[in-house]
Amino acid sequence: MRLYGAIIMAFLVALVAAPVNAQPIKIVAFGDSLIAGFGLKANESFPAQLETALRKKGHNVEIVNAGVSGDTTSGGLSRLDWSVQDGTDAVIVVLGANDMLRGMEPEIARKNLEQIVSRLKARKIEVILGGMRAAPNLGADYAKKFDSIYADLAKEHDISIYPFFLDGVAGQRDLNLSDGIHPTPKGVSLVVERILPTVESLIERVKKHRG
Repeated sequence: MRLYGAIIMAFLVALVAAPVNAQPIKIVAFGDSLIAGFGLKANESFPAQLETALRKKGHNVEIVNAGVSGDTTSGGLSRLDWSVQDGTDAVIVVLGANDMLRGMEPEIARKNLEQIVSRLKARKIEVILGGMRAAPNLGADYAKKFDSIYADLAKEHDISIYPFFLDGVAGQRDLNLSDGIHPTPKGVSLVVERILPTVESLIERVKKHRG
């Protein structure tokens, strides 16, 4: 009888735990056209390709595309709460490129990103900050102020950082659309390949928090 009772109890515990363990890790890719997939098919965008790559490696994940073309850090901050819904485990933040392209003061981007990160952390959501770099024509002083934003915030808030989101893709003609700014499907694939280890580390932290 005791053995039978133990078997029943183990079955009930497994039954209760199964739905929790089966829940996919929900990651929101939050950003501008680089996330939205400007000029690409839906399945060629960064969120779609990232989800496919992670699932191929055995990760039970759902990547939500919360990219808005043309978005600045101010725009991102204003829509943060409804773009990142309850139940989100982690967010990949890729914003700032449009601030830079418009020549906006780096301090504005810094303050907005600071608030975005702080609000996500307050909700106990893991964060990866995707860094951007200033265009050379904006000058060395501007570049120094802008480029330092991401590493500074990552250190201050103890969050993950992928130093340059377009690493290996920026400036490569064959990896970008005719505008020279937005990656082709092949370019996105390279971004996914390079950021994958950082995202996998993020997933492991989420699993630890879930217990």
